[in-house]
Formats: sequence, C-alpha cells, structure tokens
Amino acid sequence: MKRRGYGLAVMVGMVMVGLIGCGQEAPKTEAPKPPPAPSKSVTDSAGQAVVDSIKAPMDKARGVEGTLEKAAEKTADQVKDATP
Repeated sequence: MKRRGYGLAVMVGMVMVGLIGCGQEAPKTEAPKPPPAPSKSVTDSAGQAVVDSIKAPMDKARGVEGTLEKAAEKTADQVKDATP
C-alpha cells in the first residue's frame, strides 16, 4: 500500500511541475528580419552578365562559321582541280 502512495505522490508532483512550467511565458525574442531584397540594378547586371557569358562563345562560333565555309569551298576547288 505504501508503494502505491509513493507512486501517486510522484505522479501528482510531476503534474504540478508540468503545470507550473507551462504557465511561464516564453522568453520574448525578436523575429529574425529577412535579408533585404537585392536592388533591381544588382539583379539586372548579374542577369546581363550571365547572358553575355552565354552569348560571347556563340557569337565567336558564328564568326568562325564563315571562315570554315570559305575553307571548305577552297578545299573543294582544290579537289576539283586535282581530279583529271
């Protein structure tokens, strides 16, 4: 019987500690502020840099394309002249 009384007393004590602990207010903390949004000029310049980095090799390849076509025509002419 004593054992049952101790268990009941411990359980009641835990419930009381829980109620007291839950009744306390949570510490007030400031909500973290979101980082400021980057200005449009920064995003525009970064976006333009990406576009330029993609377009530059493509423009260079287009320039080489004409050179390769001329070389192919020259080679074809040389082959025609070499065949009897």
